[in-house]
Amino acid sequence: MSERRFAAIAESQKRNRLELKEKGRRSELFAMNVFNTKRMLQYLTKDALQSVESAIFSGSKIDTKIADQVAEAMKAWAITMGATHYTHWFQPLTGSTAEKHDAFFDLLPDGRALEKFGGRQLVQQEPDASSFPSGGIRNTFEARGYTAWDPTSPAFIYGTTLCIPTIFVSYTGEALDNKAPLLRALHAVDEAATAVAKYFDKNVSKVNATLGWEQEYFLIDKALAESRPDILLTGRTLVGHSAAKGQQLDDHYFGVIPTRVLGFMSDLEQECTKLGIPVKTRHNEVAPNQFELAPVFEEANLAVDHNLLLMDVMDKIADKHGFKVLFHEKPFAGINGSGKHNNWSLATDTGINLLSPGSTPMKNLQFLTFFVNTIKAVDTYEELLRSSIASAGNDYRLGANEAPPAILSIFIGAQLSRVLDELEGVSMGKLSPEEKTELKLNVVGKIPEILLDNTDRNRTSPFAFTGNKFEMRGVGSQTNCAKPMTILNTIVAKQLQEFKKEVDALIDTKNLKKDEAVFNVLREYIKTSKRIRFDGDGYSLEWEKEAKKRKLSNNRTTPEALQVLTEAKSLALFKSMHVMSEVEVKARQEIELDAYIMHLQIEGRVLNELVYNFVIPAVINYQNKIIQNVMGHKELYGAGHIKMTGGQLDIIQKISEHMKTLKEKTDTMIDARKSANKLDDSLKKATVYSERVKSHFDEIRYHCDKLEQLIDDKDWPLIKYRELLFIK
Repeated sequence: MSERRFAAIAESQKRNRLELKEKGRRSELFAMNVFNTKRMLQYLTKDALQSVESAIFSGSKIDTKIADQVAEAMKAWAITMGATHYTHWFQPLTGSTAEKHDAFFDLLPDGRALEKFGGRQLVQQEPDASSFPSGGIRNTFEARGYTAWDPTSPAFIYGTTLCIPTIFVSYTGEALDNKAPLLRALHAVDEAATAVAKYFDKNVSKVNATLGWEQEYFLIDKALAESRPDILLTGRTLVGHSAAKGQQLDDHYFGVIPTRVLGFMSDLEQECTKLGIPVKTRHNEVAPNQFELAPVFEEANLAVDHNLLLMDVMDKIADKHGFKVLFHEKPFAGINGSGKHNNWSLATDTGINLLSPGSTPMKNLQFLTFFVNTIKAVDTYEELLRSSIASAGNDYRLGANEAPPAILSIFIGAQLSRVLDELEGVSMGKLSPEEKTELKLNVVGKIPEILLDNTDRNRTSPFAFTGNKFEMRGVGSQTNCAKPMTILNTIVAKQLQEFKKEVDALIDTKNLKKDEAVFNVLREYIKTSKRIRFDGDGYSLEWEKEAKKRKLSNNRTTPEALQVLTEAKSLALFKSMHVMSEVEVKARQEIELDAYIMHLQIEGRVLNELVYNFVIPAVINYQNKIIQNVMGHKELYGAGHIKMTGGQLDIIQKISEHMKTLKEKTDTMIDARKSANKLDDSLKKATVYSERVKSHFDEIRYHCDKLEQLIDDKDWPLIKYRELLFIK
């Protein structure tokens, strides 16, 4: 068994950096494989281009004739780029992407062949939907599902396939994907934010939510990763003793990028550039063999598509370079896990970031309006926002090694806290001339100066303001960003609607001026959302106690976190904002619970295999060697061997004790898993898996890791942490 380990190490050490074959300036390569505005100008008529742009900007429908023109243009361009097939590229509720390829090929009645791709194929397809999770929306035998073109995200060529981003819905119209609810949420926040932005600038006609994700990941040599059944099947190590050196020296963070890794990164960036993914930043992360990639901010829907595409591209490029990329939130115990920080803001079509202060008090009042409303939205729906980052993998990460805790709070920094504290004292009703002057000159007017020095960051904060955006740090590295972005944009849209109603009411019924009305409403929001603001250490027990006093939720596990989805308040929110129906929300809850159960079920089965097929046989073999050594001493020295073999006997005893407990704990876990599998209710089943199955994982691991320390290195069958994390 250990031969496989050493063969994998030997294979990993033969690898050298792969050099790029194709090089060029990034600006020249950017989006060369994307059917964007530049390509449309070349291939579409003026009317067709205007129709597509109108669909992108305002959501208007594209008629059949225009769709035919667009399809013909896409096909002509794609064929010149070497494409032979097309696919509707969509996001089923598996968390990843899906595609079915069809050739640009058809036969005429007389048997002649031709390339064919029309408006009907562009706008709508009917893939078999029977095997995708639906959460009870449809029966398995009801296979029909529809994909529909999303013109707001441009088509692209990947390999030899034209990929057309689409939504995915059931035969009865419910969303079976992550994109459709996201598009609805983005529409809702556009309408609500535009209405509020018009208080400050009548020229605003559209507001886009923007997203800049930061993708963290581990790179492990492919041979090493594939020798471990746990990494292969679960994406993480279920056993493994910590290496003597981990991240304690902080010498990997922002250090020199290893040669092979740099080759991978360069290749990845070139491919991403061609696909229009605006990757910009790369660096070593805190943990050994952990890295990060981040792009320029984009419109949220496009950013989500680009992140999903990136993860697929990363897998392929990593394989080419002899690596395995790990996206699991916690692939290794005792060191940092991986997140996907979602940096979110709102931007107008006039080029203004609504979460960035400006040069005038009016612009700063606009900033405060969107800043405070976001805080209020998160305070009102903190439990719902927590649910959007819940997963089996993220449960291992949250609250450990620099990851934020499960308690949702907002960090805004001491200076901005003082600004809000001053605004909390604004008079009710009309403001005196002195108060108006004080607010404009000394409070609101000085916000840009305050933000210039507000550079501190709180790494333990789940939701932090970082100068001109909010950073949602709890999102897991495997998560589809569409989930947290759907929730965040929905709750902010709802809050902005409520804000406008209250401001308009004060203007209409109390005869307040617009600025006075805005200040009055913001004052109340600052007071009522104060509990969510926290600038301290998110890991401390004191904060946990304080959060409980503030009545903030602390849903540590996925089953706990997902329960909020179907509460009356949540269902009413989604319905009122036209983001999801009750059926769609309940389906997602069911799917998320099932996914949680299956992940833990697989981990339990793999752990069982590791214990019985890897650890115990290796332990027995090594223990037999020690026993033979003791028996040899006895043969030579008789009863006197006891003085000489005390160390060996002590090791034999320790091995026996750990192995006995290991087997007992593993068998108990197996029985608990079998018992849980008999339950039909998803929530109960998920809860039992969390409390009675997963609870044994750490105990089993503990004894495996103790045995790893006791066994001769050359007899241990599993690639060790020092090899996984430090072989470059």
